[in-house]
Amino acid sequence: MPHPEALVVLTTVSSDEDAVTLIRALLDRRLVACGTMLPGARSLYRWEGKVADEHEVVVVLKTRADRLAELEQTFAEIHPYKLPELLALPVTTGLDRYLAWIGQETSPA
Repeated sequence: MPHPEALVVLTTVSSDEDAVTLIRALLDRRLVACGTMLPGARSLYRWEGKVADEHEVVVVLKTRADRLAELEQTFAEIHPYKLPELLALPVTTGLDRYLAWIGQETSPA
């Protein structure tokens, strides 16, 4: 059975609470099938002419390519960062049942 093109989307937020809030909102809108929180990250980056050193939570989202535009729009509305990280990585292979589940869970109701 064919399945939609799956994506893994990466983002970061400043706290576990922000991660839960973001993931739940995306699940409610069926934009992602799953969000995995990886606390304990440390990001160093250049921002507004200075080097920042921040503790963050990495959020790994599983979705499909045809939901990406709406996901980007939703990030602009609800992500707590002024300039949120949104990196979409194509999934080249995976367990067929899992990929099908991503497709089912991200189908508009």
